[in-house]
Amino acid sequence: MQGERNLDTLLKTMQPLLTDGKWVFRTSANGFDAAKLETAILMFREPEGVTIISPAKPSDEGLPTWGMITLSIHSSLEAVGFLAAITTSLAAIGIPVNAVSAYYHDHIFVPYERRDDALECLRCMMRETECG
Repeated sequence: MQGERNLDTLLKTMQPLLTDGKWVFRTSANGFDAAKLETAILMFREPEGVTIISPAKPSDEGLPTWGMITLSIHSSLEAVGFLAAITTSLAAIGIPVNAVSAYYHDHIFVPYERRDDALECLRCMMRETECG
């Protein structure tokens, strides 16, 4: 199964779902232990160090926390403009986005305290109404 490529279809049927919990980004440059790797949902190697995304723990106080929204449509890895449209709409209302594209779905991480605003904006995009 290839996934959807048509931008209009992607935007109208993205079906955003807010995942429970808070998420944090960590880097090996700042240190993390093996227990953090066991719960990580993403690991990415860069020249400067390894980045992981994992559930926030009480010991993470002081780290920025993020809400994860999964765009439930199976988007093609070759789809053009989907994340650009989403990040542009969220930027217009002052919400930063960290996006992760996996094989079946795109996932966006937004500041935890703005997760509901971001979800509403995405729902507005599906209805073809303006955000904010």
